[in-house]
Parts: sequence; structure tokens; C-alpha cells
Amino acid sequence: MSAVSKHPYHMVNPSPWPAMGAFSALILAIGAVLMFHKVPIMGVQLGILKIVPGLLLILLTMRFWWRDVTHESRVEHAHTAEVSHGLRMGMALFIASEVMFFAAFFWAFFHHSLGFGTSVMQWPPEGIVTLPAWELPFYNTLILLTSGGTVTRAHLFVERGDNKNAALWLFITAALGAGFLGLQIFEYGHAAFKLTEGIYPSTFYLATGFHGFHVFVGTIFLIVCGFRAMKNQFEPHKHIGFQAAAWYWHFVDVVWLFLFVWVYWLLGDPVRTFVH
Repeated sequence: MSAVSKHPYHMVNPSPWPAMGAFSALILAIGAVLMFHKVPIMGVQLGILKIVPGLLLILLTMRFWWRDVTHESRVEHAHTAEVSHGLRMGMALFIASEVMFFAAFFWAFFHHSLGFGTSVMQWPPEGIVTLPAWELPFYNTLILLTSGGTVTRAHLFVERGDNKNAALWLFITAALGAGFLGLQIFEYGHAAFKLTEGIYPSTFYLATGFHGFHVFVGTIFLIVCGFRAMKNQFEPHKHIGFQAAAWYWHFVDVVWLFLFVWVYWLLGDPVRTFVH
């Protein structure tokens, strides 16, 4: 048989990273179970340290897997137009699955706030002092909207072949993401309700907390792209890694706008009380 490929698709070489990723996820899950159930290890309560081994293994897997994917693209030239299209569609489908993920949290919030649930007679529930929408949440909205502009600015520089300026704007975007997370942590520390104090706190923290986790992941994504831009690894006609990061970041922006409008403002502002 001829060794010359007769098709444009990439037949991936055998890789240890899928198995390593699954093993790392298992270790992380075991650590999380031990942490939540406060199970001592060798007689010692390690707390959050129980999930550190799993997290480190996942980060190592991501680091080396992404290294191999970059090598396939830049050295092996295996990412043809058809392969690149598949990678973009894969990212688009991933974002679509994330939309469904957040739709579940939004519906849990709407189910009770709009009167579909019978256990809550008013919204916000009696005794819950909600966070004012036009203070820290509004500032965070401005930060994320600004970050959407800076990542678009970085994209324009990539398309011009100016990786140096693209890296600068990527790091600015990452700094805005870090600022958003800092304000959200501060907000959580000063909230008057806890996760386990009813339907409003649980839906609020799950929706905003998972969004914050996505901002954290997106910030790391942007930092990685910033270092890649510094190494001049993006080309004007081919920068799928950057496109994936930009799409993900814009998705995070849009989700936050929904959170701000519905969770913080229209159905969560202390000035507005809805009685069923």
C-alpha cells in the first residue's frame, strides 16, 4: 500500500492523552468526593488539597495534548482546510452544548421566580437580601463588555499578521477577566446569603459560579494564546486556536448579559419584589 495519503483528513497518531485525561478526571472526581464528605486521609483532613492531584494531572494532560496538536498543525502540516473546518465545527458544537448547560440553570431560576413553583410565595423569597444590580454586577458588566472589544482588537491584529500587538491585547483581555473574577469573589464574600439557604441562593450561586468558572477557563485560554502570539504562531489565514478562544470569550460575555439582566436586575434586584 502506498504511504501517500489519498484524502485530506488527518489520521491522528496513537496518543496517551485521551487515556491520561480520563484517568486525571477520575482522580479529580475521587478527590472532590473525599473533600465534600470530609473523609480524612491517613487521619488528616486535607480540605481542598484533596483535589490538587487531579487538577495537576488535568493541567499536565492539557499542556502536552495541546503541544501535540500545535505540532501537528505547524510542523506536520496535518491541519488541511477540511481538518480546520472540522476543528471549528467541533468548537461551535462545544459552545452549543454549553448553551444547553446554562439553559438548565436559567430555567431552574425562572421556574421559581416566575411562579411555576408552588413552594415560593414571593420572589426574591422572604428573608433574602439580594445584591444590588447596579453596583458590583454593573461594574463587572462593563469589564466584560470592554474585554469583548479588546479580544476583537487582538483578532484584527492577528488577521493583519501583527502577532506582537495581538499578544498585548490578549494579555489586556486576560487582565480584564482576572479583574472580573476578583470583583465576583469580593461580591460572594459580602453576600448576605449562603448556598444552602434556599432556592434563590442555590440557583444564584450555581448560575453565577459556573459562569465565573467559565471566565477562569477563558482567561487561561487567552493567556495561552497570548504566549503563542508572542512566539508568532498565528498566521493571518490560519489561527484556529485563537478563533476558538475568541468564540469562547464572546460566549462568556453573552451569558453574563443574560445573568445581569435576569438574575441580578429584573428578577433579583431588591427594589423589585414579585408576589405570586
